[in-house]
Amino acid sequence: MSLNNLLLLLSLVLIGWYLSFLASRLDRLHHRVETSWATLDSLLQKRAALAQEIVQESNLDPATVYLISTSATSARYANMSDRSAAESVLSESLKLVLDAARSNSLQLPSELLVELSDITSKIKIAINIHLEAVVATKNLRQKLFIRVFRLAGRAPLPIKYAFENDVLENN
Repeated sequence: MSLNNLLLLLSLVLIGWYLSFLASRLDRLHHRVETSWATLDSLLQKRAALAQEIVQESNLDPATVYLISTSATSARYANMSDRSAAESVLSESLKLVLDAARSNSLQLPSELLVELSDITSKIKIAINIHLEAVVATKNLRQKLFIRVFRLAGRAPLPIKYAFENDVLENN
């Protein structure tokens, strides 16, 4: 075997290894986006359930009860296209509860307020993790080798939802 053929074979092996490495890295990032979204979704579902519990346990006025109850229900059952708006409305509704609790005009067991505060903190962390995974995946998908060799396959481009900014900025 000549030196040129050996170098060609070696370069093909290295390129193949690099493409395999990029493909597996991209696959891991897509998996991380999926798991981070699943975690965030479960926390959002818990927050909606907690909002319903707060409505039942509190002495809120009927208009606020209706607002929180309907926003929690729509957040729990919204399809993906309407989810962002529904979660934003629920975040705003729960701010009313926190404001009323701070002004002592709300009679609510302290465990529920602590739980609401904890779930909000967990949601902020889960959003940060999800956004970091989305950004890392998008950045990797921009690489030349990934685009030329179509290493992403048919995996959808990860997206960031608008409510993720609302929860981080306003609470």
